[in-house]
Amino acid sequence: MKNIFFLSVFIALILLACSQAPTYVPKPKGFPRIDLPEASYQALPDSFPYFFEYSGEATIKKDSSWIAERYWLHLVYPAFGNAEIQITYKDISQDTEKRLSEHINDSYKLLSKHQIKAYSIEETVFKNALGQKAMVIELGGEVPSHFQFYTTDSTHHFLRGAVYLRTATKNDSLDPVIDFIKKDVIHMLNTVRWRAPKP
Repeated sequence: MKNIFFLSVFIALILLACSQAPTYVPKPKGFPRIDLPEASYQALPDSFPYFFEYSGEATIKKDSSWIAERYWLHLVYPAFGNAEIQITYKDISQDTEKRLSEHINDSYKLLSKHQIKAYSIEETVFKNALGQKAMVIELGGEVPSHFQFYTTDSTHHFLRGAVYLRTATKNDSLDPVIDFIKKDVIHMLNTVRWRAPKP
């Protein structure tokens, strides 16, 4: 009799447990934590025909692409998932007007590749402490390059840069990193100087 009673209680408990559907609670949406360092800057080596101060968080890497030229480089941010600023340089001292126009047009052609995903493109003419102008272009949306720029002395030198974030994380959560690198770019443009290339 006791066995039948315990068997009945056991079966009842099983039936009761199976009749209640488990309650699932979705995890709240979160973003990766990003700890930003204090901004610090260092001087570009004097082996380039241009000079600027770049972030202490960045390392210089030679551009190794098949189209790379001698003074092209990447400023890589290892702490930010290898985000980088790609820098290209052109000597425009020969046939200046034509070459300057070509490089400005090329800058906009490269920019246009991001227009499909960009929900906003904002252009600003920036003037640094020496009165030298730069064009700064900021892109909003899920684009690979959020910030592009170029500057020139209009006679000998043309420098272009583009910021790329190498991550699948949504850009909303990367806003602090984008702002950090944007401030670095503004500092770079404020400290740009030209010099004769070393042989």
